[in-house]
Amino acid sequence: MAAQSARHTVLVVEDDPGIRTLLTSALHAAGYRVASAANGREAMFETGRCRPALIVLDVMLPDTDGFAVTRELRAQGVYTPVLFLTARTEVEDRIIGLSSGGDDYVTKPFHIQEILLRVRAILRRTGGSPSVPAERPPLRYADLAVDRDRHTVHRSGGPVQLSPTEFRLLVCLVSHPEKVLEKREILQEVWQYGFAGDTRIVDTYIKNLRRKIDHPGPQLIHTVRGVGYCLRLPREGPA
Repeated sequence: MAAQSARHTVLVVEDDPGIRTLLTSALHAAGYRVASAANGREAMFETGRCRPALIVLDVMLPDTDGFAVTRELRAQGVYTPVLFLTARTEVEDRIIGLSSGGDDYVTKPFHIQEILLRVRAILRRTGGSPSVPAERPPLRYADLAVDRDRHTVHRSGGPVQLSPTEFRLLVCLVSHPEKVLEKREILQEVWQYGFAGDTRIVDTYIKNLRRKIDHPGPQLIHTVRGVGYCLRLPREGPA
């Protein structure tokens, strides 16, 4: 574990000194380089300074909240994966956090081993692994092109900016063109596990993805009511 994670820097943003020390020590022991911050202002500074591979971000900060920090990072074009850490347990809060650009969500109290497993899973999903696979050809459908190695998306030749999770969701859809994917299939492929059986996170991300991919059109991401979603060109004539 230490040999594989030694190249990665994790930024811990937590205002509680005890929790911050616990997380920092555990990540160090797992072989990660670790930076830390106690509030949103420091989080922004440290992100620019050390360019972490992942941010473990407390939602309740003294000067702002983690959702606002993530939105600001995304607005600046910083798509570093974010693992939210919070005492909030409501599903709506979880959906708000993930739709603001986060990649995962752990509630307090937590087991430190769960944090380490989530960190490892996010880095693996988002390309944080130091192993470098052979270059893969872009995925294409209609006027949409998705380059998995360069993490770029183009529609009608123009670039489309996506968060890491939005990008994985699009790859999932483009990898199965014209196939109806159930929401639970998407959860498994994109997030690699379910969110307590709640598939609304898929709906939230599809909404965000449509806003970026299907504007101005033609629409490519279609809802199959009661089932899931499908990437296809609009059908001609009446349904």
